[in-house]
Amino acid sequence: MIKVCTQTFGHKNPSSIDTYIKLGGYSAWKKIITEKTSKSEIINTVKESQLKGKGGAGFLTGLKWSFISPNDSQKYLVCNSDESEPGTCKDRDILRYNPHSVIEGMLIACYAIGASVGYNYLRGEFIGDQWNVTNNAIKEAYDQKLIGTNILESNISIDIIPLIGAGAYIVGEETAMLESIEGKRGMPRIKPPFPAVQGLYGKPTIINNTETLSSIPYIIKNGTDWYKNLGEGDSHGVKMFCMSGHLTKPNVIEAPLGTRFSKLLDECGGVLDNKKLKAVIPGGSSVPVVKGEVIMDTPMDYEPLMKIGTMLGSGGVIVMDESTCMVSVLERISRFYYAESCGQCTPCREGTGWLYKTLVKIRSGHGSQSDLDLLNRVANQIEGHCICALGDAAAMPVKSFLTNFWNEFEYFVEKKQSMII
Repeated sequence: MIKVCTQTFGHKNPSSIDTYIKLGGYSAWKKIITEKTSKSEIINTVKESQLKGKGGAGFLTGLKWSFISPNDSQKYLVCNSDESEPGTCKDRDILRYNPHSVIEGMLIACYAIGASVGYNYLRGEFIGDQWNVTNNAIKEAYDQKLIGTNILESNISIDIIPLIGAGAYIVGEETAMLESIEGKRGMPRIKPPFPAVQGLYGKPTIINNTETLSSIPYIIKNGTDWYKNLGEGDSHGVKMFCMSGHLTKPNVIEAPLGTRFSKLLDECGGVLDNKKLKAVIPGGSSVPVVKGEVIMDTPMDYEPLMKIGTMLGSGGVIVMDESTCMVSVLERISRFYYAESCGQCTPCREGTGWLYKTLVKIRSGHGSQSDLDLLNRVANQIEGHCICALGDAAAMPVKSFLTNFWNEFEYFVEKKQSMII
């Protein structure tokens, strides 16, 4: 396994600016400043690298940057560090151990799109280590004149401002995050217009994920071919995988995109207690579950996972062994999305409640065959009928759990079993 944006791990003072600079940090930013690299050249470099957004959507980063109009005088960049997807913990480690890679990536992105201000929005639960480390790293960069007014006497001025949320999952949706930054209730906006046209304070805005931005300095420094060739097979680049669940050694692993799931499993010492692998959720709790035997030899990349009926998502890989009760797991997942719905869209507001309450009824031994049909029907009425993707995130697990593990749900109905797990 390789480490790129996590390369400060293992050093005595991993988050300090001195460690980062010793490892070549800020060299890409300094070169851009001194050589006055054109904005279009930077955007084209990121585009050619095939870097995809690593927050879950997988949209090409350079292409997203190119949507920004060059004519607007005021533009913004937002770094989405509101990592709230269950099973995902990669951004947490980047902010804790290598915050300067995020800052340098934000500076380069701001320069490329013509933004004078970049906001880094951290999730509310990061109020401890991540918040303190991020603030200290930004102060270090300001002290060395790498951020601020007249950076390195170049007449370029960019400010980086850290913000912290209040623990709401919904503000991980990019337009809800913009609403929160503006001081409003964090609720998704109707699109179009998209943020690149009308975003923060009504101005063009680019929103990128923490892991995405932390990769930018290395791509600028080492070139597009270097990054693309890190992948395996037809895949380009790397991805951080958050390996959790029934594993001997749960871990966060940065590996080439296209690495087969079996190799990631081996890196974690295999399934805990040598039990049989039953199921895997490969991209955080919002993506479809698949059976263990189906994913074992699958390359971990966007397209291969779609072919087996799931998604790479945020890279939150949740491993479940043969002892797992899938009805209990789905009940827990559905409770989360029911609690985190912002309530703006009726299908999501009402539907997530129906899903959760129906699953509670089934697991407690009071369900019927009609309840299983109801789950599918409600999930179909939610999916694709909401302003943001939270509705889909609530519906897709239900549909995939029922498809892949129907016999377990049917057992709870037929045997009227109450299994408190």
